[in-house]
Amino acid sequence: MFKLNPLAGACMAALALPAAVPAMAQTAAAQSTGASAQGQQGQPPGVAQLPAVNVYGLRPEQSGFQSDKSSVGAKVPTDPMDIPQAVVSVNKQLLQSQGATSFQDALRNVPGITIGGAEGGQIGNNINLRGFAARTDIYLDGFRDRGQYYRDTFDLESIDVLYGPSSLYFGRGSTGGVINQVSKQANLKQAASVSATVGTDDHYRASFDVNQPLSDTSAFRLNGFGQDIGSTRDVMKNQDYGFAPTLRLGIGTPTEITLSALIQHNRDQPDYGVPALNGEPAPVDKSKFYGFTDDRTVQDVQTLSARIEHHFDHGITLRNQTQYSHYGTDARESNPASVLTGPSATSEALSNGNYTSLPMSQLYVKLSSKDRTIDDHSFYNSTDVEGKFGQGWLKHDVIAGVDVGHETYSNQSYTSTAPGLPSGTLGIVSLADPAYAGRAAGTTTVAGNRADATADSLGLYLNDTMSLGQHWKLVGGLRWDRYDASTDNSTTSPEHFSQTSTYTSVRGGVIYQPTDWQSYYVSYGTSFDPSLEALTLTRGQTEPLEPATNESFEIGSKWALLGGNLSVTQSLFQINQKNAAIKDVDGNYTAEGKIRVRGYQVGVAGQITKKWQVYGGYTYLDSEIRQAYDGTEGNTVANTPRNTFTLWSTYKVAPHWEIGGGPTYMSSRYAANNDLVTVPGYTRWDAMVAYHAAKYDIRLNALNLTDKRYYDGIIQSDGGRAVPGIGRTFLATLDYRF
Repeated sequence: MFKLNPLAGACMAALALPAAVPAMAQTAAAQSTGASAQGQQGQPPGVAQLPAVNVYGLRPEQSGFQSDKSSVGAKVPTDPMDIPQAVVSVNKQLLQSQGATSFQDALRNVPGITIGGAEGGQIGNNINLRGFAARTDIYLDGFRDRGQYYRDTFDLESIDVLYGPSSLYFGRGSTGGVINQVSKQANLKQAASVSATVGTDDHYRASFDVNQPLSDTSAFRLNGFGQDIGSTRDVMKNQDYGFAPTLRLGIGTPTEITLSALIQHNRDQPDYGVPALNGEPAPVDKSKFYGFTDDRTVQDVQTLSARIEHHFDHGITLRNQTQYSHYGTDARESNPASVLTGPSATSEALSNGNYTSLPMSQLYVKLSSKDRTIDDHSFYNSTDVEGKFGQGWLKHDVIAGVDVGHETYSNQSYTSTAPGLPSGTLGIVSLADPAYAGRAAGTTTVAGNRADATADSLGLYLNDTMSLGQHWKLVGGLRWDRYDASTDNSTTSPEHFSQTSTYTSVRGGVIYQPTDWQSYYVSYGTSFDPSLEALTLTRGQTEPLEPATNESFEIGSKWALLGGNLSVTQSLFQINQKNAAIKDVDGNYTAEGKIRVRGYQVGVAGQITKKWQVYGGYTYLDSEIRQAYDGTEGNTVANTPRNTFTLWSTYKVAPHWEIGGGPTYMSSRYAANNDLVTVPGYTRWDAMVAYHAAKYDIRLNALNLTDKRYYDGIIQSDGGRAVPGIGRTFLATLDYRF
């Protein structure tokens, strides 16, 4: 049984009162549009039928935060009202309003998401969604974006999130859901814009967006950015740039071809956070950094994509898409591996959770080497056919297709050691006041294990959305997957490891839409996670394990209020995972773990009036390790807070002036499944003021306005480390349109 806290109960109770909707809609719509109190047939007064929209466009009267189509939930952009799962869309208007340019900052708008820091061989954007790791569930225009890099939003129209197991369309993975990045597309409207941002702590960024029609049916678009940004964290410095060209041919004709690319270079300062002390992150100043000034993570990304789509007569559409990606990483990184009771490498290391009665002035941190080079390639091809059949009372929208993929991955690790210290140790620094310097002269680097992995995948799927009369829709589908993966190690065991997994995923949903402005649904879905899903082995794993299997139950509602300008959604859900990898009493891994996550989610996006926009969401998560043999049974899943809440609201106070702001709240969470280290909860406030003119916008953003100490990323190893979030930061941005 769900046990909701008072805030969740109040939200659910408020949104479960359909009788209150007509009055609310009538009042607000009359204020914002002057609509009459007489509604359409089957609709509350003031609620109009939703007009037709473009694939990724907003309605003409909208300027803001509500998206009419979602790129997840089906193989084609779909009305969220017709998706029997919770979906969230973070569009570029919201990102611009907040001054959010990184993938991580964009996902602050998505309740139920938490951030994982760099750990082991995993770097880049590590995401937890509804309590489950989703690093390999990040997509770019419908294809898996499996590379380990730090993503930017310069070429994104939106970031769409589908919650819950979704192997039907996306294949392996998707336990907690999937995250799809939607790229900007070339169009037939000539436009150009530039943007420049300067901020505190040496923050400098510039970007441009040029769209040029080439004929009546073709266009070219080029986006680019460059940045050199500091941070309120000591030493931290990121220098990145990227370009994204797109060519579209045959726009508006039966056959359309799109060619696109993403080229990005990152040179970032790695941040492994602060170690734990007495069951919490060490209470040092949030600016303190544990590493070396010459640490760096250099990443290069090249992604090439091609899509051809042909519309036949009688409602048949054939699509073929291909994507090739290469991700290269050269990392020279250091992390605070353990807390010591003295300044020597041989001093006692504190136990898990780092409990001690010694003052911080007598404690030290051992810095260990995390050097490695990673070379990652992927090739994907997807072919699908969509057909619309039937008329009158019974209609079908059928999608069938085949996905193939080939992936290769290599990770060469290195062990770097400073003179006079044990192997892998680079230095010993004070916990309270770490010194900042480059690596010591004479530091030696020795090649360690090289892991080479490859995988081939094949997926066949069929989905039917059946319309029964005016008010009912049934969604059902099947997918069969085969995933063959193997890995070889040069020095560690096992020398060779291979696995072949086959799985049949199902998806089913019932949607009831009594009027144009409301939709209610129940759904069930499954997914699977092979043990070599990320082409890396769990540390200590020596034999193949059965894939983890996942199932989701969900019931929810979606309302389009105020003439369709405000969407309100809510859902209750439960995700069960079986065959999770766990350690037995002998320390060997078995596929006998069980995890359950229950929760409630509510979201709002759109316009309350023409001047007042709002975007927000709340998620309650009740997670539990249901079966384990390593002492964690009954514990809360790591990095899974009970409550997350986000709200962003803007208001036009004058014809050219707009103000906005809002909080981000996250309750406390555990750094690891042993529940020994607690990362405290926090509320962060951001604010914005902007001046809008015909050709330009000027915007001032204040991030973490109250200078709150809080923690972003969580790293489970070494007792649990936490990466501090930024302190108070001011950004000034000029957007100019030609």
